[in-house]
Amino acid sequence: MKKVVFLMGLSLLLFGSCAPCQFLVRGGGNIAMVGGDDTDNLSSRFAPFVGVGTECSIADVVAIQPELIFSQQGAEYEDSDGFDGRFKFNYLNVPVMAKLYVSDGVFVEAGPQVGLLLSAKDEYDSPISGEDDIKDEIKSTDFGANIGLGYQFDSGLNINARYNFGLSNINDFESPGFDFKNQNNVLSVGVGYRF
Repeated sequence: MKKVVFLMGLSLLLFGSCAPCQFLVRGGGNIAMVGGDDTDNLSSRFAPFVGVGTECSIADVVAIQPELIFSQQGAEYEDSDGFDGRFKFNYLNVPVMAKLYVSDGVFVEAGPQVGLLLSAKDEYDSPISGEDDIKDEIKSTDFGANIGLGYQFDSGLNINARYNFGLSNINDFESPGFDFKNQNNVLSVGVGYRF
């Protein structure tokens, strides 16, 4: 895992050394959901994200934007037995977005993403309250694909909406008869500043 984080940081530095290139910061809110098998009792969870990146122009209207994003994800749950709470997953996500500026300031983007699981907890409220560490039950690496759109102001400020489609099964739970496949799906809405 340390090698992966080192390589991701190195890739950001390499992109940051290309010309022309600008650094950026981003932050906002996630509407996170877990999709796949046996998810009838799950609903979306609102949580924040924050990160940094670089935008490197490779043509007049085309850029590559690698990022390092701390992202809180998971889902809320409520089942028929009266148990309710939330799954709280914290990831270090590394999206690499291809951006196309379609008109003045307006851009569309798409690209792959790899996520490294930092922590995973089951926080429950009723009938009793508490928290369990479930990191061993969630795979340490997550893969997804992003699409998004946004607007870049001349001042450096930008607004952005992005959807992440989970492509890999996040379950790492071994039990007889347990063969559920679930994915992270996240809608992110945020603001950023490019400088």
